Amino acid sequence: MALRPRSAAAVALVSVAGLVAFGWPLLVTPGSGLAHSTDAPLVLALVLPLLLAVVLAEVAEGGMDVKAVAMLGVLSAVGAALRPLGAGTAGLETVFFLLVLGGRVFGAGFGFVQGAVTLFASALITGGVGPWLPFQMLGAAWVGWGAGLLPRASGRREVAMLAAYGAFAGLAYGALLNLSFWPFSTGLAGELSFVAGAPLLENLHRFLVFSLATSLGWDLGRAVTNVVLVTLTARPVLGALRRASRRAAFGAPVAFADAAGQGRSARPGQATPEGLAQSPP
Repeated sequence: MALRPRSAAAVALVSVAGLVAFGWPLLVTPGSGLAHSTDAPLVLALVLPLLLAVVLAEVAEGGMDVKAVAMLGVLSAVGAALRPLGAGTAGLETVFFLLVLGGRVFGAGFGFVQGAVTLFASALITGGVGPWLPFQMLGAAWVGWGAGLLPRASGRREVAMLAAYGAFAGLAYGALLNLSFWPFSTGLAGELSFVAGAPLLENLHRFLVFSLATSLGWDLGRAVTNVVLVTLTARPVLGALRRASRRAAFGAPVAFADAAGQGRSARPGQATPEGLAQSPP
């Protein structure tokens, strides 16, 4: 499922907003007034409508037809149900491997939306709605998006590539989430604390020390969990998703036949009153 121009623009807009939301602690100046926790709800109010705009743009341009939306609903529901099994205990996150496999099969645009919707649905189920949610949604969306951009491979090479990407994604997701709450978690002094207006390299050093001291064990646990689950499930899950994709024929033109038996084609979802829809071969 390729990203179309408007969908790509929506993803780019959300990603730029997300990079600003994550990265402002490294760029903030002393007089900006951003170094306080009341900004997180504003990010929530900004990012959620943009994420919704991605889905609407996909549907409006035909990047996601009814069958694709149904597949998105199924994978998001499964991911939301799997997430509480790990609940982040010691880094055991059981949802990211499905984002990797879904993005791999259905493409970067689908993977982006799948990641965001899965984390949102999971938050509703577990009561985890809060100012941290948009950061989690964006991080998961980027995990699915990156999986859809991986190069072609097959067999064991593909499984190894996806497992390696799962390890990288687990570490990167943890670093992003650390960056989102680091300024509000350590007080005003110490080597781990955020210092508004400090040089970039100084704050970056403080952030790396903070990450190593507080979350490396959880991030490594997430990376290892991704590697194990991708390695164990890649072949059967990829096979099942690819069979579903072939049978659904996403984006295939629909042929119509009138009463005289003369066939003609139409865009997906476009019907004529005198014709009967025929499924593509």
